Amino acid sequence: MSRCCGLFCSDDELQWHLALKTHNYGDFSFAISQANSQLEDQGQVFNTPYATYIGVYDGHGGPDASRFLNSRMFANLHRFVTEDGGVSIEVIKKAFRASEEEFLQMVGRSWQSCPHFVSVGSCCLVGVIVEDMLYLGNLGDSRAVLGRNRIPGENEVVAERLTSDHNVKDEEIRNEVINQHPDDSRILVHIRGAWRIKGIIQVSRTIGDYYLKNPEFSRSPLYQQLFPSATPFNRPVITSEPSVGRRRLRPHDLFVIFASDGLWEQLSDEAAVKMVTRNPRAGIAKRLVRAALNEAAKKRKMSYGSLKGTPKGERRQIHDDITVIVIYLDHQFTGENFHCTNAPVDMFSHEPQDYGHGFFP
Repeated sequence: MSRCCGLFCSDDELQWHLALKTHNYGDFSFAISQANSQLEDQGQVFNTPYATYIGVYDGHGGPDASRFLNSRMFANLHRFVTEDGGVSIEVIKKAFRASEEEFLQMVGRSWQSCPHFVSVGSCCLVGVIVEDMLYLGNLGDSRAVLGRNRIPGENEVVAERLTSDHNVKDEEIRNEVINQHPDDSRILVHIRGAWRIKGIIQVSRTIGDYYLKNPEFSRSPLYQQLFPSATPFNRPVITSEPSVGRRRLRPHDLFVIFASDGLWEQLSDEAAVKMVTRNPRAGIAKRLVRAALNEAAKKRKMSYGSLKGTPKGERRQIHDDITVIVIYLDHQFTGENFHCTNAPVDMFSHEPQDYGHGFFP
């Protein structure tokens, strides 16, 4: 049975999408596909009269950290933008730092009654567009990819990756982690077919993951109970320091794809950009999700119809949660009023929400 709520329609009960909506500098399309028992991905687009904010939060260990970011990251960004009088690289860093501190404080207060909080974390990808400048902050392996004309004025569109993946499957990141921990011969362990930090996690930078950032906790009985094969550590083994940068947008920059690694595990940067270039704007995020699901189904030698019939939880064996936001760059400022578009917290528990200025305390 298809699920439809106004514009938010899909032929798959574990998908949600917004075909097309305007932001300050063009249009955007938004889609999410759920694979986990609880949706661990979150995403949002927030417009103010002077900027457009984009957020993709790919949780792990549960939905708590990504949901927390969905409620607090833009609030923190907006607060620091207001205090500092504009967007800057330092403002982005402050918002990441504040969100991390708030979440870890909550975990520190709650972990004895809610032990699972210690191993909950999230990747965090944030973009802010102000006039002709795109600011980016990233932790983890969500990714922003630009589609642009190779030569201004010509039709050939190429992909340009704007962020780096903080994942130890990449040799550069493995070397970075090893260099940060020269006295720990087991900082990286190859287990279950992949390199993992302390044999546990692949991403090297996150929000949350208290159990990997608090050396004292690594010596507690609960840590040993939860992770019997892991060894205690003397300093944090992963960080919350984002990669932050900015890029001046030019007329030949056409769109940016913001997506969790659930998309990039299935589609290359080039394939995703080619699909956006060759198809209509309306529903393009859903089209990308569908392409990723088709690829995931092919790898398991199953049909897309069979994949759609697989219930949440079981579906995680086939693909990850997927969040895709395609931001078109029309280079004409429209001055949208305050509104924030969030995907549902979970496909079966909450309807999509469209917040006004009251979104912020």
